[in-house]
Amino acid sequence: MNEVDWRKIITIEPGKRSGQPCIRGMRMTVLDVLEYLAGGMSPDEVLHDFPDLTMDDIRACLAFAAHTQRQLQGAAG
Repeated sequence: MNEVDWRKIITIEPGKRSGQPCIRGMRMTVLDVLEYLAGGMSPDEVLHDFPDLTMDDIRACLAFAAHTQRQLQGAAG
């Protein structure tokens, strides 16, 4: 499996969704996707409900979340 570079997919625009990290400039945020997954939706269900998303978008959200968590741990340590 190829690793996805979240930096090429996740965008942050101050005027869009209050500057939250979004997917490819759309109004769908990383947090939206993570909450769907955490709520029990499978990646296939997310893709079915939101056909503009791709599996790479979902992987980018997960990679972004992991990166953010590593940054928080580094700041706390």
